[in-house]
Amino acid sequence: MVMSKMKKKIELIFIPTPGISHLVSSLQFAKHLISTNINLSITVLCINFPNTPFSDSYIKSVLDTQPQIQLIDLPQVESPPKELLISPPCYIKTLMQTLTPHVKSTIQTILSSHANQVVGLVLDLFCLSMIDVGNELGIPSYLFMTSNVGFLGFVFSLQNRRIDDVFDHSEPELLIPGFSNLVPSNVLPNSAYSKDGGYEAYYKLAQKINETKGIIVNTFSELEKYAIDALSNEKTPPIYAVGPLIDLKVHPNPNIDQSQHDLILKWLDKQPHKSVVFLCFGSFGVKFDPSQIREIALGLMNSGVRFLWSNNAEKKVLPDRFFEWMESEGKGMICGWAPQVEILAHKAIGGFVSHCGWNSILESLWFGVPILTWPIYAEQ
Repeated sequence: MVMSKMKKKIELIFIPTPGISHLVSSLQFAKHLISTNINLSITVLCINFPNTPFSDSYIKSVLDTQPQIQLIDLPQVESPPKELLISPPCYIKTLMQTLTPHVKSTIQTILSSHANQVVGLVLDLFCLSMIDVGNELGIPSYLFMTSNVGFLGFVFSLQNRRIDDVFDHSEPELLIPGFSNLVPSNVLPNSAYSKDGGYEAYYKLAQKINETKGIIVNTFSELEKYAIDALSNEKTPPIYAVGPLIDLKVHPNPNIDQSQHDLILKWLDKQPHKSVVFLCFGSFGVKFDPSQIREIALGLMNSGVRFLWSNNAEKKVLPDRFFEWMESEGKGMICGWAPQVEILAHKAIGGFVSHCGWNSILESLWFGVPILTWPIYAEQ
């Protein structure tokens, strides 16, 4: 007991990319770390994006129960030009460059005012430019991947492509480290092959990854053993599989009232065991064309299956009398935002039509729900 009291307090600084999908796994990892070490505290540098009420409320709910985790809001900077949104990685890279001096001054303040020894920066993939800040201040950096090791292998593979042929899709299949089979070129992320800065942004991220002291990934060896083994070599920083990091606690969403939340679960309670297909396309939603939304609706009607569909589209884009049909048949329900973890955990759910975000895949595996995959954006 005396020895434990004498141990020096240590501190980690987390810098996650804004967005609820990145925040959830980052904060889950932070909670896991402090549960294993009473001498550890964690400071999260939060990049503020406007109009993110659920992200804000989620962070608050975590901090209320975790005194060893504290949040520091970084100053809100001017957003990059909207033209850069054509290439999200390039947009985020520009944002990080703008934030760098604020991150440096904040960390310097922590170093001078906190009694704890800062032993590392834990950086999201898109925050890796902050390695330079860590190097200047003598703090080692670690990558925290909110995605999977397979995607990590893809990012590394971009370094092996010649600049003059990277936009040439003449090869129908590519050999990518971490994949046991050749990968069809037409399923690779478009953003990584963008001439508008996407390829350059990913290429530089791959270089930065090699400057870290370790790669922490929200995955587990039983799921990605081949990929982990393929990338475990002297050229790559050590990989630590720490997943699945899933937040099973229910968090209120200010976007919906409790009655709407309860309505969803009460409807599920009335459905037979494993009879409902859940359709949800991520925390940001997907801007499907009206024609695509109508086709999904018609497919659900003609299939005869029970369904719960997270869909924010206007009523007028759905087929005529679709809501009347749902009410008369009693087989379907449309909601806006959906409490995904609670829904996947429900005994009535028998399948999941998913955009294949990594958190969604891990949650489906956790609850044993089969996925009908519909990869749409980002690394999916």
